[in-house]
Amino acid sequence: MASSYKMLILFFILTMAKSYCVKEKVSVALYYEALCPYCSDFIVNQLGKALFQDNLVSIVDLKMVPWGNTQLAPNNAWICQHGPDECSIDVAEACAIELLPQQGQGFKLIECIENLNLEGRHNEWKSCMGLLKVNPKPIMDCHQTKQGFDLELKFAEETNQLKPPHRFVPWVLVNNNPLQEDYPNFAAYVCKAYNGQNRPKACEQHVLEANSVKERNSSVCYRGENRHSSIPFNYNF
Repeated sequence: MASSYKMLILFFILTMAKSYCVKEKVSVALYYEALCPYCSDFIVNQLGKALFQDNLVSIVDLKMVPWGNTQLAPNNAWICQHGPDECSIDVAEACAIELLPQQGQGFKLIECIENLNLEGRHNEWKSCMGLLKVNPKPIMDCHQTKQGFDLELKFAEETNQLKPPHRFVPWVLVNNNPLQEDYPNFAAYVCKAYNGQNRPKACEQHVLEANSVKERNSSVCYRGENRHSSIPFNYNF
């Protein structure tokens, strides 16, 4: 009886500790789309470096939603801002998020793909799986079947339910608060929001200053803005 009581107390303590650790992390959500150069730049040159070089990954619960400014058309067609290649890569990245849940693995694959976009080589995105030694079969099976299509529809619904609605991508939320045009300063918002004890040293450099919001600039892909022709994209299963 005493042993059972001790086990119950231990279970309660471990559950509370786990709950505390989860709540301690700062939630960061990135709503974005493939082939938007500003999304690619943010993922490669800001988000990835802050998470893995500055170790903010230790205090961040990251969610990535690859849908962005895509529109749903009749007959399940999608109208992607940067054409059908964007739609296809969005699906691939949705599959990576779903099938590579290990911390950092899915992000590294997405980061590699987005870096290729910055280099003008987005058509080589499949090579990232070989570079990172990721088994390509589950990703490609997902990409080429209804599984990937359904994942993207889930992300579409989540994006369309944003309040306030996103006005552009990349659209970044820290603890559910949209940063709007100040998204490049996201690391400072993360450090300010973090209340835990194990504060990364990098937070000494990421300080949120008053009136830090940047002026409206062109470093985003706006909704309804067609830099490229919007081309319907459809999966045929």
